[in-house]
Amino acid sequence: MKNIGQMMKQAQQMQAKMAEMQEGLDSIEIEGGSGGGLVNVTLNGKGEIKSIKIDPSIVKVDEIEVLEDLITAAFNDAKSKVETYVQDEMSKLTGGLKLPAGMNLPF
Repeated sequence: MKNIGQMMKQAQQMQAKMAEMQEGLDSIEIEGGSGGGLVNVTLNGKGEIKSIKIDPSIVKVDEIEVLEDLITAAFNDAKSKVETYVQDEMSKLTGGLKLPAGMNLPF
């Protein structure tokens, strides 16, 4: 019975650390870019857009589709980096244990 009690205590500690990490995701900012730095998107750790920066040299009415594609690419780059960051942080908390299906955090 002693082992079960220890396991429960460890699970509670891990749950508290996971909650703390999730709360901190709002303050994490990760930037993704495209077009050689012409478009940059900054997301928080929850995948929400914090800012978009566009180099004025690419703002041309006849090339709006290129700008739209660059914004999409920059967002996807930042989102991928956020997902990697969250996975790394979760791995640290769980000691490398894989989470059960359906427990992909924070999304």
